[in-house]
Amino acid sequence: MRETIPAALAGERVDRVVSMLTGLPRTTAAQLVAQGAVRVDAGPVVLRSHRVEEGNLLEIDVPPHRPRALPAGDASLGLSVVYADDQVVVVDKPAGLVVHPGAGHLDGTLVNALLARYPELADTGDPERPGIVHRLDRGTSGLLAVARTPEAYACLVAQLASRSVERCYRALAWGHVDADSGLVDAPVGRSRRDPTRMAVSRRGKEARTAYSVLTRYASPVAATLLECRLETGRTHQVRVHLAAIGHPLVGDGRYGGARSTLVLGRPFLHAHRLAFDHPSSGGRMEWSSPLPPELSELLSTLSPMAREQSGP
Repeated sequence: MRETIPAALAGERVDRVVSMLTGLPRTTAAQLVAQGAVRVDAGPVVLRSHRVEEGNLLEIDVPPHRPRALPAGDASLGLSVVYADDQVVVVDKPAGLVVHPGAGHLDGTLVNALLARYPELADTGDPERPGIVHRLDRGTSGLLAVARTPEAYACLVAQLASRSVERCYRALAWGHVDADSGLVDAPVGRSRRDPTRMAVSRRGKEARTAYSVLTRYASPVAATLLECRLETGRTHQVRVHLAAIGHPLVGDGRYGGARSTLVLGRPFLHAHRLAFDHPSSGGRMEWSSPLPPELSELLSTLSPMAREQSGP
């Protein structure tokens, strides 16, 4: 693998860059450095803590890997494409669709639908989830970026690492969130009790979710519609952070948000805004997605709080 270091990755440790670009664990990336399998500007890297610079040519001798065999593309799966060019695709994922094959979901995924329309994705990024640079949970709907070329993949991964990709969500949380805006800054990692769940944990990775209140609802239940912006992208991050501050997502049974007083068959979480710099032109591009019918219809059943009366 040969990649030119973009500005967004300048100053990063070489082992972290190798891990991001190859999809390999950080420990494996460090081992490659120690084995002399990583070169910067044709020279071997000795230390995994070496900092790369913009314009460096990074060469990685990626070890042979036998990925899980991907099923052929499936053109029968629906695919809502909101933008596509020769570098990137932006799709609007429905709730219920798994993003890429994995345990229990070997086909019928977004990747299968993408491969049917864009077969060149098979050679882009991680072979087990080609073209995928970030993910949405199965129950989450909304906008997702996909890279069509290795160059676009490296650029988008770099932008995610530098946190210049804007990812905003609409979320309906139980109860009234008191502060009009705030930041949940709490590390997220696997739960010790249940490895299929995530939790706020000192052993977890840095995770930051900024939020602002859009509407507070009073009846038939107390709830708050939030705009949530990811500053990091951990698994289940918004869901875990809102549950941690006592306001789980409506419909989120895994994190305490499924209640009989307001029934929804999925978490109320929609990736409604996405923005990043185009890999080729560098120009800023942005998209928005309206709430899907099941979410907008649920909101229509709620009554906002009356505005506080101003003084005499």
